[in-house]
Amino acid sequence: MAELVRYSTDNGVATITLDSPHNRNALSAVLRRELREHLGAAVADDAVRVVVLDHTGPVFCAGMDLKEAGTAGSTTAGVNEFPEILTQILTSPKPVVAKLAGPARAGGVGIVAAADIAVTVDTATFAFTEVRLGLVPAVISVTVLPRLLPRAAHELFLTGETFDAARAVHIGLVNAAVPADGLDAEVRRYTDMLVLGGPTALAATKRMLRQSRPVDPAEGFAEMLELSAGFFAGAEGQEGIAAFAQKRRASWVPVTDR
Repeated sequence: MAELVRYSTDNGVATITLDSPHNRNALSAVLRRELREHLGAAVADDAVRVVVLDHTGPVFCAGMDLKEAGTAGSTTAGVNEFPEILTQILTSPKPVVAKLAGPARAGGVGIVAAADIAVTVDTATFAFTEVRLGLVPAVISVTVLPRLLPRAAHELFLTGETFDAARAVHIGLVNAAVPADGLDAEVRRYTDMLVLGGPTALAATKRMLRQSRPVDPAEGFAEMLELSAGFFAGAEGQEGIAAFAQKRRASWVPVTDR
């Protein structure tokens, strides 16, 4: 059986490609399993510095495979497995970039929101279609709600209305919307910047960004001071400082022939 998710690496960037265009890259059981495996492989590979989530076909991801979900005994399968995928993306120590050459719906939007950076073509559309199917966008709310403006979240979750890429940028769902012929270059711009970061510094920064800020500023500053001091004194921080002083690239920056 052909893979529904493909995996490749190049110059420190792992590309995980959803390759099930016949059903608009819907999150079938096979696709979910392969996506989890490839995300795990990217995290385990020390040579991988950044992960790009890509796709074939005109749609990034249509959400859960509703045909499969409608079969007997499958009503909870996707709900039980999908949080693991979103958690893998959220907690990946390597930055994750979502690359959309087309629309995303429902669970697909949850994946976009879980990524650290999302770049889309300006013709893509988005929608939280769950309520129109008598469902609740509960699982994806964990990744989506921290991204969206509150008023937009209420409107779009409750109405299921389709919205365009420009609005997706405005409400915080994606970072950039570009013409189709500029998508590769914009994603490359981000990955080229991300590989310049120290691996452990990037992982720690991701953990910091996930933490809710404490009410007491003194507690927050004390915690962040301890984190900062540890990296200033650590091997990676010292290497970065030395590289800056010596006007060279840090040792962790992948060698590239570009």
